Amino acid sequence: MAEAVAPSTGDARNKLYPDAATALNGLVADGQTLAVGGFGLCGIPEALIAALRDSGAKDLTVISNNAGVDGFGLGLLLETRQIRKMVSSYVGENKEFERQFLAGELELEFNPQGTLAERLRAGGAGIPAFFTRTGYGTVVAEGKETRQFGEHHYVMETALTADVALVKAWKADRSGNLVFRKTARNFNPACATAGRVCVAEVEEVVETGALDPDHVHLPGIYVDRIVHNPTPEKRIEQRIVRAA
Repeated sequence: MAEAVAPSTGDARNKLYPDAATALNGLVADGQTLAVGGFGLCGIPEALIAALRDSGAKDLTVISNNAGVDGFGLGLLLETRQIRKMVSSYVGENKEFERQFLAGELELEFNPQGTLAERLRAGGAGIPAFFTRTGYGTVVAEGKETRQFGEHHYVMETALTADVALVKAWKADRSGNLVFRKTARNFNPACATAGRVCVAEVEEVVETGALDPDHVHLPGIYVDRIVHNPTPEKRIEQRIVRAA
């Protein structure tokens, strides 16, 4: 794995960068581990993923709930063969992922969804490992320590951390305080705290002090750089229209 980079040391009250490529400059390198937010097609840092593709960084380990879809999100990095290993929960709806995995070209560390979320949360909180009942007695527990507490058996899961976190939020102030909308809040905050350096892609930027502190979902102390993307694609995963 590449050596993790140090957080930026710029103006703490203005973390805004002019574009995604500039925000990733000096942060990404071959062999790194990245935590990437997103839940289905919601909350995906699409501009940052495209910039990561254009950077040419390869042999990446990517921690993300989903593995993207063909031609969008992390699917872009799979197409260019920049991802060596995925640490994920849901990997359906991506034919290229399926092809690479079945051909032995892509490593996969598969996680129950709640376990993945807690592994990221633990990483951000500095907790090295935890015990969970989820997966005991299944292939999920193979090769892992198990222990009995009371009447139940538990599997020990280790925390997840990343060299760089790429997340997507709805709104940010220039100090990096973030507000998420609905489902986009599911994995993005956990990815942000698990990353040594965090870059956030946001739809709206306001001046520092404009956000109500009680409405901030992720404090700016966790965010090093911000990119403004006011017109994200916002794909709909499955559109169902009722007949008239």
